[in-house]
Amino acid sequence: MEFDNNIPIYIQVIADIKKDIVTGVIQLGEKLPSGRDLALKYQINPNTANRIYKELEGEEVCFTKRGLGTYVTMDEEKQKSIREEMAGTLIDNFIAGMKDLGFKKEEIIKIIEVKYDAISF
Repeated sequence: MEFDNNIPIYIQVIADIKKDIVTGVIQLGEKLPSGRDLALKYQINPNTANRIYKELEGEEVCFTKRGLGTYVTMDEEKQKSIREEMAGTLIDNFIAGMKDLGFKKEEIIKIIEVKYDAISF
């Protein structure tokens, strides 16, 4: 993963894990890597990896079973709310950027329609 120097690493890793959860790369209820393995995967400090899991637990994205590891929540509603939160952030950033460029609402909508139709999934 290529890190953005303007955003704390732990926030970027949290976003990556959440993205994997909402896209199904990581399944609900799945065991997450140990803190040490997470540190190796992202090439980060083990203390940062532990902070990531503490933050995710605080957001109820995952939970720890003592002696067994850290697991993704089984709550489908939580998965949906994470997805909606991430979508909201993307939209907010996009709209703010377009407004900074001087685009009006109607112009932004038109650009989205044209680009959406042009992209093949």
